[in-house]
Amino acid sequence: MGLDIKTAVLTLFILLLLIGIICLWRGIISIRNARTLPYFRMRRIRMLNGWRLILIALLMVIFGVLTKFKAEPVIYNYFPPSPTPSLTPTITLTPTITLTPSITLSPTITNTPSVTDTPTITSTPQVPLAIELTFLSTITPNPDAVFSPLVFSTGIDEAYQALDPGVVFQNPVDHVYAIFSYDLMTPGSQWTAIWYYLDEVVFYESKPWDGQTGGFGYSDWIPGPGQPLPGEYSVQIFVGKDFKISGIFTIEGETPTAEPTLTPSNTPRPSNTPIPSRTLLPTATPKPTVTVQP
Repeated sequence: MGLDIKTAVLTLFILLLLIGIICLWRGIISIRNARTLPYFRMRRIRMLNGWRLILIALLMVIFGVLTKFKAEPVIYNYFPPSPTPSLTPTITLTPTITLTPSITLSPTITNTPSVTDTPTITSTPQVPLAIELTFLSTITPNPDAVFSPLVFSTGIDEAYQALDPGVVFQNPVDHVYAIFSYDLMTPGSQWTAIWYYLDEVVFYESKPWDGQTGGFGYSDWIPGPGQPLPGEYSVQIFVGKDFKISGIFTIEGETPTAEPTLTPSNTPRPSNTPIPSRTLLPTATPKPTVTVQP
């Protein structure tokens, strides 16, 4: 049987309170009986025992109160917290659409159908098939696992607590956390967190659960270049194929523009163009000499 820290502290407080009540009752009875004894020594011993029991009862009550209000924070300093979420969200969205025609026809013969078709819309989120094909775990998840409502923040401390929680964030946003508490998780079972911008998946993580059965956890998204776009985002948490919880947050302001990075390129030097050689002028042809005829 699993026993978390909060339940153990509460059980110890109840036991100490019961022991204190029993000691107080026994002490009062001992003092009353001491008054009826005829001998002084026996009466004194019985009286001292009674007052001793009353003192023990008082100490038990004081120790029980300190345990109730101080023990749990001290234990969390040495052991990871494993609280039981106070909220057990159950989302049942089954709206029914009733079709009401604008024109009513009154035929002379009214046929009463034996089956009435009432269209319904099922809006339960599902894991996309492309993500489902990446599942690695073969451990059957616990169907009774519960998650608290998601808390969104741009920062988180060492105890998995949001530093500046909210549902509306102003650009530029470089990191977003979806923080939650959980209980009854099975280590090694598959869990999935899907981040949507409108109806488009912008990020998801799906892996075997590497945490404890109860405590605090988170899923985080680091927007890439040209992100995040202003608008409404949603995060859905699944254990196996079972939908558990979802949350919505909004980002406002223009998307920061990435500054261009100058990359020097080597420009090849022009090759040396050979200078054309000079064209030799034609040589002069000697004129024929005159031959004297006899």
